[in-house]
This record gives sequence, C-alpha cells and structure tokens, in this order.
Amino acid sequence: MKFFKFFSLNLLVLLTALSCSEKIEPIATTDILDTTLAYEEQDIVYGDDENQTFDLYLPADRTLNTKVIILIHGGGWSDGDKAEMDAIKDLLIQDFPDVAIANMNYRLADSNNKPYPMQTNDISTVIRYLKTNETKLSISDQLGFIGASAGGHLALLWAYSFDTLQKTNMVCSIVGPTNLTDPNFITAAEENSELDVFLTLFGEDPTDEYLEEASPLHQVTANAPATILFYGGQDPLIPISQGADLNEKLSKLSVTHEYTLYPEAGHGWTGLEFVDTWIKLKAFTIENL
Repeated sequence: MKFFKFFSLNLLVLLTALSCSEKIEPIATTDILDTTLAYEEQDIVYGDDENQTFDLYLPADRTLNTKVIILIHGGGWSDGDKAEMDAIKDLLIQDFPDVAIANMNYRLADSNNKPYPMQTNDISTVIRYLKTNETKLSISDQLGFIGASAGGHLALLWAYSFDTLQKTNMVCSIVGPTNLTDPNFITAAEENSELDVFLTLFGEDPTDEYLEEASPLHQVTANAPATILFYGGQDPLIPISQGADLNEKLSKLSVTHEYTLYPEAGHGWTGLEFVDTWIKLKAFTIENL
C-alpha cells in the first residue's frame, strides 16, 4: 500500500522545520540502563524470522511509569518495513519526550502464511519482551498503538481482541481496514486487483467466522481503549464504510473515540490534511495515553 510514500515524506518535511531532538546513544541491554540518559537499540530480535525485529527508543529521565507507544507499519500484510514509521517516531520523540517507543517489523504474509493470527502473535511477542524487561529498561506496561493501513488493522485488532489485561490506553488507525466481511470491501477488491491480492492472503475461501475473528469491528467491546481513526473519502483500497461503521459502533458502545474523514483524500494525504492529522493525533495522545 502506497500510504507512507505520501505520509512519511510530509512528516519529514515537517521535521525539518522543527528543532532537532536530543541525541540518542546506543544501549547495551545486559544491565539496568542509566535512566538519566535517552537510549536506543536497533533491530532487537524477538523471533527466528528475519522480519521479527523491532527498534526501541527510551527517553531520558524515564521511570517505571513511562508509557510505551508501539508503531506498526503498513504494506498490505505482505510488504513494508518499520523504517516507514521512522518519521512518526521522530515526531513522537520530539513532542512526547516522556514516552518510550517500539517500532516493530512483523512476519509478512504469503500464500502459505496468513496474516491472522501470525501478525497479532508477533505483536504479543514484542509486548512480552517489553514486559519481561520492564525493570531493565525502566518502562511501564501501559501501551498506546499507532498503525497505518494494514498496520492500523493490526493495531486495532490487537488492542480490541488480544489485550486481555487491558493495558492499552489508546490506539490510532490511519486508513486501516476494520471489517473483512464488509460487502463494500469485497466489491472494492473486485474492482482493484491490488486489494484483491491482499484479501486473498486471508485464504481463497475463508469462513465468515474466521474473517469476523480477524476484524476489529466484530471484536470491539465497551471495554475497548480510546480510539482515533483517520480515513480518506477517495481511498481506492479502503471503502468509507470501514471507518464509518467502526465509528458508529464505538459511539453505540460509548467508547472514547474520534473519527476524521477527509472527503477528497485517498490512501494517504498531504498539505493541510496532513497537518490536521498530526495535530489531532497529538492532542488525542496527550489526553488518553
């Protein structure tokens, strides 16, 4: 999916107009880290697959109350890389100096490996790693998620269906699929070969039960974390109903949430719409994380 060719570029442009964030030094994870310094570690391995790695960024002066935001990239469940989220990571470091960040890769789906539950399992593994190393890293178990496109779908699904301990405080989906059984989604796939390929990853003839299990819309409950959604009215991949239907269900369940539809935007946007997204996401994160 092409979202971050637009989104990351504009984040990088915005970053050039902002002051540089504090220099971060590499860390050694064998000992409890000096909490007075900001640290980072690249490509932490959490599994045997080459894509099972994540980057970790820790703020200076952190404590065991420091919350963690997990970033999940897009790519139609079968492509993409955590580097696509680096621009968002840089903005978070600058605007949220008290928050830790985990920017993760996950196993990519193919004809032999379905996205679900493989990729939500990878999210669970990263979270277990963070939990196991809380004392060493000086972080809490309180979480937030930001995901784009397929990453938005995975962020919502994990937060709604897998967070049994309710440690997620907020989740953001930017053009993420929400309902794999949506007739509008099926119609869009018939008209767009790229989307059809992505949906086929869930199986040639998947059952409704399986698709509902893999759909945030069908898994969300009144206990869901605060949710913020961004969608484009001209998106060739994600029908308007994907965001609108989840927005309606969140309202019925009285879940704290915000929903923004940019009528003229596609699967990604620039200019004033881009600035608006960051302003709203920043304010929502401050309020709910």
